Order: sequence, then structure tokens, then C-alpha cells
Amino acid sequence: MTAGPSTRPTAPETPTPEALRAQLATVLARARARSAALTDCVDESELIAQHSPLMSPLVWDLAHIGNQEELWLVRDVGGREPVRRDIDEIYDAFKHARADRPALPLLNPAEARGYVAEVRDKVWDILDRSPLAGRPVERDGFAFAMIAQHEQQHDETMLATHQLRSGPAVLRAVPAPDPVRAVTPDEVVIPGGEFTMGTSTDPWALDNERPAHAVNVATFALDVAPVTNGQYREFIADGGYERAELWSERGWAHRRSAGLTAPQFWERDAAGDWWRRSFGTLAPLNPNQPVVHVCYFEAQAYARWAGKRLPTESEWEKAARWDPATWRSRRYPWGDEEPGSGHANLGQRHLEPAGVGAYPRGRSPHGVDQLIGDVWEWTSSDFLPYPGFAAFPYREYSEVFHGGDYKVLRGGSFGTDPVACRGTFRNWDHPVRRQIFAGFRCARDVQESA
Repeated sequence: MTAGPSTRPTAPETPTPEALRAQLATVLARARARSAALTDCVDESELIAQHSPLMSPLVWDLAHIGNQEELWLVRDVGGREPVRRDIDEIYDAFKHARADRPALPLLNPAEARGYVAEVRDKVWDILDRSPLAGRPVERDGFAFAMIAQHEQQHDETMLATHQLRSGPAVLRAVPAPDPVRAVTPDEVVIPGGEFTMGTSTDPWALDNERPAHAVNVATFALDVAPVTNGQYREFIADGGYERAELWSERGWAHRRSAGLTAPQFWERDAAGDWWRRSFGTLAPLNPNQPVVHVCYFEAQAYARWAGKRLPTESEWEKAARWDPATWRSRRYPWGDEEPGSGHANLGQRHLEPAGVGAYPRGRSPHGVDQLIGDVWEWTSSDFLPYPGFAAFPYREYSEVFHGGDYKVLRGGSFGTDPVACRGTFRNWDHPVRRQIFAGFRCARDVQESA
């Protein structure tokens, strides 16, 4: 085991109040522009329809975005009178399951758009007046950043709803880039030792990312790239979905009851060739892109077939953040610089994962590719609090999910905005979920020499 000053955290520079205000305005405006694009592209009937019992109607998400913004920024930070207190319960995500939301007295599309616009008008004034200091919820603009992240998370949820809807394509984006170099070797060895996991210094990090703490990780090997469509196709061809020994007991029971035979949205033609349906368009399967829309159990079965396993989230984070040259944890695999178009496939610039090897500038110090963007990556870890966790600013963001039937996903997808994606960011979902933009990479144990 190696040792060193690996617990030294990365502290981001503190911007001036003017720069911080401008930064917050940018992320809020970017989120709202995306919400509008995802809801303006379909007619009223599609906005109020439920495209899957797993998802809310798009118009519910839109008004919920406005309601959360009103609760935290208008009422709490701004101390203003409520805009629509009468709808609080309707848009409380904990009061009504997604499958039940179409039956609620929802705001219609015109009312929802008017509501979110009225709330945002008040927020601009509140942002101008806020000292961005004082109470923890206002310090460093946390509440404004939290709301921008919340809206972007719902935008990604709405993007998943678009993937589930039937009918012609309504979203447009330029194709994702092809690989610019071969990804070799297939895996890298990450030396064992201590590193700093989580953060206590990132001002916009959410409560489940905190606090920073030292974690000792044994030496392990990690795939350089996420598992691709081509690799996963080999698993299918080798009878991966028919071989119970590759699956956990619970995973095999789910595979059988759900009738899983391939990733969601894959279709096979009469000639035996695979196609993938993406946002209303059917296209031949791209073998170089990371596989997407697989559940945890499918990822786990593939890893066993490959003679490997899924990484733990601490292994994933060490591979993504730990820099052996400086003995510190970075904000992103490439450093502390904010994500740019050359670093990662984020922000819905494309409507698909990029081919592996497309982002050499985003490579980690250990030589691991595409840890940020493209697909959320399943890990083997349950969603649990870090040592010293404290719920902030409300229990319902993450604390109520701790210890439930959830697996942690890391890294973000092509549908994740940069404001809601960093090396410490933790996502979680039920292991049966496939509508999310999730893929995976594999790891394996490595025996350390004496």
C-alpha cells in the first residue's frame, strides 16, 4: 500500500460577488432555456399525456420546477409572499407517485408557463439583492445553484420522457463525435492507498457529496472505457440472457419476470442485425458507443460474463479524481477546470453517447476515458451517507433515500448539464431501472505484491 498526503482537498477559488452573481444568472438561464426547448417542441396533448407510468407528464415537471424555485428562492431567500401556495401539495414529489400525477388538477400548459415565468421574474430581482452570504443556504449562492441543479435534473428526466414517447422525432442535435484515437490498453491498474472522497469545499456540492473524508482503496483494475454496444452484443450472442449462472438470484428473477433479452430500445431485424431506437429515430446499432439503457442487474451479469465485477463508488471516484502526481483529489478527471465541449459529452449537445476515445482531453491521470458524461455508470455500492453526513437544506433531497433499494450511479450522461455533474456527484436509482441514461464499466481485483 502506498501512502502520502492524499487527504489534502481541492479548494476552489472564491469569485467576486459580481462574478458569482453573473455565474448564477448564467446557470439559471441555461436551465430555463432547456426546459422551454423540451416542452415547446410538442403540442398540448403531448405535454399533458403520461408517456410511461414511470414518468410524470411533461407539464407536471415544468410546474414542479417553478414550485421548487418559488419555495426556496421567492419565499425562503427572498422572503416574498407566495405566488401560488394553493399548488404546493400538487407539486410535492413525495405526496403523489408519478403514476398518479395525471389525475391531479394540474396547471395546464399555458398556466404552467405563466407560473414559471412569474416566479423567475421575481427571482431575478432577488438575485440582484441577495448578499450571497450570511445564512448557509444563501452563502456562495448555494440556494440559486441548488435550484439550477434541480431544474437540470428534471430536464434530464424530461429528456428520458422524450425517449419513452412514441411518435415522430421532435428533438434535434448534431451527432456525437466519433473516436479520435484507439482506447488502449483495455484496462488500467489503480494503485491502492488512501485518497480524499467527497468534498467539504465545493460551494455548490449537495449534501450527499459531503463531507470530504479519507478512504483507503485496495489496488484494482478498471476498464479504460465504458462497455460498448459491440461488446454487449457479444454478451447477448454468447447466451448472456439465458445463462442463470451469470446473474444474481434477484437479477435472474427480474430478468425472467420482465422478459429482458437486450438493452431497452434495441430491436433485431429479420437478418439478425441490431438497431437502436433513440428519440423517435431507428438507426443501426453503433458498436463504438457506450451501451445505454441497461439496468444494474444487466450490468452485473455482463461483468460476471467478462470475468470481472462492477466497481465500487469509492473505486470509481478514486479513478476519476485522484492525481498521483500531486497526491490530491481533483474536481474532474482532467483537473479543476469547468467542463468544456472538448472534455466530455454533457449538456444535451448530442442526443447519444459519443464513441469511446472521443474525448482524450477528458482522460484521468491514470489514463481512464469518459468518466464524465456519455452514460451514468452503475456501481456496486448502495446509496448510503458518508461519515459525518448532515442533511442540508432539507431531508428529502437525499437522507430519506439512504438505506433504501438504490444503487449509486456516477459520472453523468449526455443529458446531464455541467452544473449538475462533477467528480463527487452521486446519483442513485432502483437496480431495475432502464429508462435512465445508464451504462457501466467493469473492474476487477488485483493482487498486490508483497
